[in-house]
Amino acid sequence: MLHVDVPSLSELRTLIAVRADAAVSIYLPTTPHGQHSDASRILLGNLLKDALAQLDAEEFDKRRRATLEEHVQALREDDDFWQMQAHSLAILATPDTVRTFRLATSVHELAAVSDRYHLTPLLRAVAFSQHAYVLALSENAVRLIEIFADAPPVVIKVAGLPTSAAAAAGKASINNLTQNTRIANAEGQTFLLRAFARKVDAALRPVLSGRDTPLILAAADPLAAIFRGLASAPGLIAEGISASPDRLTDAELAEVSRPILDAHYAADIAAALDLHAQRAGEGRATTDLAHAARAAAQGAIELLLVDIDANQPGTMDDDGNITVADAGAASYDLIDELAGRALATGARVMGVRGTDLPAGAALAAVLRYKL
Repeated sequence: MLHVDVPSLSELRTLIAVRADAAVSIYLPTTPHGQHSDASRILLGNLLKDALAQLDAEEFDKRRRATLEEHVQALREDDDFWQMQAHSLAILATPDTVRTFRLATSVHELAAVSDRYHLTPLLRAVAFSQHAYVLALSENAVRLIEIFADAPPVVIKVAGLPTSAAAAAGKASINNLTQNTRIANAEGQTFLLRAFARKVDAALRPVLSGRDTPLILAAADPLAAIFRGLASAPGLIAEGISASPDRLTDAELAEVSRPILDAHYAADIAAALDLHAQRAGEGRATTDLAHAARAAAQGAIELLLVDIDANQPGTMDDDGNITVADAGAASYDLIDELAGRALATGARVMGVRGTDLPAGAALAAVLRYKL
């Protein structure tokens, strides 16, 4: 079982704003099998030494250094903590605070020291969290299931959700309509299924409104097509589970949903790259760090994809002018800083693998207007 705690977008923005005399960001691979955590704990010790050496090179205050070291060593020695891990771990520490995030996605080991956190590796976990809803819909039953990367699925209680198509119509069945009624046979069934779907959609609206969490529909036609034709849920994705969900357990629905989520995320990246290629022909896209930095300073970035493993040390002024520098506590990752500034001005930021980006690029930015 994976134990995951991914930051929300609002938490991420709070972390972006942190400034400290020393902000240490450590990322390392871990294992969900607690009995095999020794290698991760040894690696954490080595990464901590690397971070402390960077602080020593800047002649950082020894008392503050010792306090920060104590924070991280306490984590390293906490047996219970290492029994509940996922595939990677982020540790964000200052002499005053320490935050940890367990991630379902893999990361490369890293120890970064600056006056701000290095957060790019978290962006992929935020964008592709493996968290979704499944609407199990049939004539006979309806249930909304929330699925997670790290926990069993949970059925969400939804006020006003019809229990079945027949109940929504106030009938014993929708399959035995007589000819002497206003609605009869196949035409009448379609009419009642459409009314049923509208009631389901109306009940879900207060729960799903304003959320971009993916919604996967598990339903057979014709009900699946009817619901898609009138659904208002913003997160409803195109691919669904076409079989009737009546005989599938919540756990089985969650299992079938995971490859659908993976395909949805891949399509999301592909669509972003297609948009980038289109806007490049209009002069409204770039893969150049300096150009993107100036755009971020003006709030001109609409969409930004960044390689979560790329690292370019340096500094960036308020106008987006960059200065490349050696790695160390006196600098920070320019791509990470760019991502933070883009998020702060309302851009959508996606952390991706380098293989997802145009050849040789560490980022791909789509601009709101031509600079």
